[in-house]
Amino acid sequence: MSVSGHQPPPFFKRGLPPTARLTLYLLVALALLVADLRYRYLETVRQGLSVLTYPLQIVAETPAEWTRHTFNYFSSLSTLRQENERLREQALSDSKRLLRQESLETENNQMRELLGMHERVGVHSTAAEIIYTARDPFARRVIIDRGQRDGIEAGLPVIDGAGVVGQVTRIFPLQAEVTLLTDRDQAVPVKVVRNGLRAIMFGAGGGQLELRYLAANADVEPGDTIVTSGLDGVYVPDLPVAKVTKVDRDDARGFARFICKPAAGIERSGAVLVLSRQEAPPPRPAELPPTAVTPAKPSRARSVGGR
Repeated sequence: MSVSGHQPPPFFKRGLPPTARLTLYLLVALALLVADLRYRYLETVRQGLSVLTYPLQIVAETPAEWTRHTFNYFSSLSTLRQENERLREQALSDSKRLLRQESLETENNQMRELLGMHERVGVHSTAAEIIYTARDPFARRVIIDRGQRDGIEAGLPVIDGAGVVGQVTRIFPLQAEVTLLTDRDQAVPVKVVRNGLRAIMFGAGGGQLELRYLAANADVEPGDTIVTSGLDGVYVPDLPVAKVTKVDRDDARGFARFICKPAAGIERSGAVLVLSRQEAPPPRPAELPPTAVTPAKPSRARSVGGR
């Protein structure tokens, strides 16, 4: 091995001492700071380094971003679920309040109509409420919360704010039974408003009424308004009863069928008026006994030539 090629091992290599190197580095750093602060020499370098290191920043921040987004997603789901529950409860509460308000408005309208009907009728009446339907499935009857104690009598007419509902048929101490106008056994004397034609209105079932025993050529047309005639002394005259909806004329039988729709809310009324018995009409005049009329005997004419 030649002497010229011999080099000392790295352990024996020595440079500047650590203190000198630290001082040198500090001076270089201060010089760079002063130069950058004074002349902005390193602005371009910083921008280049930020561009180069931006992908590294994205990669480093991605786990944290994903964690934050995941937490926000599940947090928003929980918040939305709670908000939906709150809104659902609020909607239920609002719907109950709205139904209660609609019920009160309907009841107020019925009371207002009853008050108006009471003023139009002009006779004493008792307000009552329908509490339930009678048990007989083959009859249209309801029970009201007024009875004998309140002065209710059998036969009194019952109306609502739109027209005739029915008639009291049975009384109890605290309640009364009302047979509705649509019952097949119920009949009311009526007249046609347009021409004054008198007839009898019967219940036809199925929420309908029927004018019976009228000739096929009777002057009744669809749309005619039917009111009480008051001839029976029970119903006040001119109470709305029904409106003619259908006319079937049969000339062969000589009669016509007039189907009518009730004016009152017979199947849906909640509050009604029970009218007191009006002043009875004057009694009919007594029938005169048949007088014995002696037929005159025919006189015999004398003959011209007779004595």
